[in-house]
Amino acid sequence: MIIRDLEECRYFRAMDNTLICELLHPGREGLDLPYSIAHAILQPGEASLPHRLKKSAEVYLILEGEGQMHIDREISPVRAGQAVLVPPGSWQHIRNSGDAILKVICLVSPCWRADDEETFDNLSEEHRKC
Repeated sequence: MIIRDLEECRYFRAMDNTLICELLHPGREGLDLPYSIAHAILQPGEASLPHRLKKSAEVYLILEGEGQMHIDREISPVRAGQAVLVPPGSWQHIRNSGDAILKVICLVSPCWRADDEETFDNLSEEHRKC
């Protein structure tokens, strides 16, 4: 049995600028899982950088707070209790539009890998036209 506690988790600033804690990642823990799970935090007014996972799908499960989810050219309000599917290859970012901390569980399948993620800031101007 593996149990992870958010209170003991080490948070770091991810490529997309969110404060994140990896709860389960098969590549780092020798687990036979087809996904990875992380906990992300955004303070009021903060937003993740526009980014995409080229081959992986991502599910955001909103635990606390409210925000605006941007997927390609769609924008939708999100709140605690909702799940959002981000298809592989879709440009995405989330903004905390509320007054409280936005807390999210991110499930990535296949598991998250740095070479699968692109941030908008790292693209040339011609590739930014999405």
